[in-house]
Amino acid sequence: MSSRFQRPGGGDRPSQDTLTAWLFLAPALAFLGVFVFFPIAYLAYLSLTQGSFTRSGIHWVGLQNYRRLLATPDFWQVLGNTLYFTLATVLPSLVLPLGLAVLLNRAVKFRDWLRAAYFIPSITSLVAVGLGWRWLFQTDGPVNAALGWLGIAPIPWLGSTTWAMPVLILFSIWKQLGFNLVVFLAGLQTIPQSRYEAAELDGANDWQQFWHITLPGLRPTLVFAIVTTTLFTLRSFEQPYVITGGGPLNTTNLLVYYVYTEAFAQFDFGYAAAAATLLLLITLLLIYLQFNFQFKG
Repeated sequence: MSSRFQRPGGGDRPSQDTLTAWLFLAPALAFLGVFVFFPIAYLAYLSLTQGSFTRSGIHWVGLQNYRRLLATPDFWQVLGNTLYFTLATVLPSLVLPLGLAVLLNRAVKFRDWLRAAYFIPSITSLVAVGLGWRWLFQTDGPVNAALGWLGIAPIPWLGSTTWAMPVLILFSIWKQLGFNLVVFLAGLQTIPQSRYEAAELDGANDWQQFWHITLPGLRPTLVFAIVTTTLFTLRSFEQPYVITGGGPLNTTNLLVYYVYTEAFAQFDFGYAAAAATLLLLITLLLIYLQFNFQFKG
């Protein structure tokens, strides 16, 4: 039996296959090592030091940066801002494009034009559209002008501790909508039409078909969309940088922008690295929980 399934060329063939596989994997592993694993390791090392990026300017402080970080009220405010921004952005960024994808997957008028129109925000420069968004929500901007026509007093959108964050959230939802729409449309194409036809014969209505056929069929797509949307939201930097500058009163300061200001405005690289490391850990934890929830059972 063993001779029947023996590979030609003797017992050295598996080791040769392994060597060939490692040779093909080497460029990708080298790329990951240089541009992913080494920066993460250096970030962790830098978070345990103080000083400049140069070796001569760095001295070891251990966990001092983390203790200082956790004792800083501004950090906890920024962390709360980031969690609020993420929770308020991710859910609408999934629900709205999913509903639009279900509608645009049908034979509706101007379907291709609508798909293109919804996708345009995803391919435009975030900084460019951010500047346009800031102009729209200025006190004397078009949004307040439209409200004035309705008899509503102007709202200081970007100068209000109440309204500034919702402006950033709305902007992020609008920016992410087109990408998730395309993702969900691609996922809908993988669901066999015969399932819907059989459900119609059994008397299932549109909601029952969506709940029992569409959502289960989109499960892998939903996992991908949830993870990418969460990552996009957690790494948000341009929104506060371009639109609000982290204000007013630090209410729109997000973790990535906080790391940037501490590193390149305050030149406190070790402290900024500690904040970035905590952001990385939070991101990995959220992704782990999402995968664990989606694939549980």
